[in-house]
Amino acid sequence: MGTRSRQEERHLDQGGPISSETRINERIRVPEVRLVGPNGEQVGIVRIEDALRLAQEADLDLVEVAPQARPPVARLMDYGKFKYESAQKARESRRNQQLTVIKEQKLRPKIDPHDYETKKGHVSRFLAAGNKVKVTIMFRGREQSRPELGFRLLQRLADDVSELGFIESSPKQDGRNMIMVLAPHKKAKSKASKQAEKAES
Repeated sequence: MGTRSRQEERHLDQGGPISSETRINERIRVPEVRLVGPNGEQVGIVRIEDALRLAQEADLDLVEVAPQARPPVARLMDYGKFKYESAQKARESRRNQQLTVIKEQKLRPKIDPHDYETKKGHVSRFLAAGNKVKVTIMFRGREQSRPELGFRLLQRLADDVSELGFIESSPKQDGRNMIMVLAPHKKAKSKASKQAEKAES
């Protein structure tokens, strides 16, 4: 029995199992902590009672930031504000990930003018919506010996949509295809949404 309780004590001394829930204030059950002030300044090792009193006096929370340290590191901060800002950052990074959608347009090197205008319209719309566009030129038969036709076509397309986007990845031969990636200008999306609002009003 005695051995078991010593193991339990050692386990508690190590800060217990790692919890996904951050421990704050009275839930930090250790005799002392290495205290960090609200502006990141090192206060030093203090008894948990003193750390809690300092938190109360400053109208802040005592938050355990490194439970695995010896002793655990705790910081004085506004935990509600910290959680809110963390959630905002996570939302922002998710939103940025969603923005990088890659659309695709396929063209033939000897495309007729009407088809070209249609494809260019699609590319413009994708860029205006803030999406990247992978443009693929598909060569068939003898066309493969004339890569400059594809290169010129891609260059022309990039010039025609230059107000909305720029060449992120230059034209490259990939087997029977030639590929180029266009990315939207940062302002292209907001400009497009303003134009849409104007058209509706």
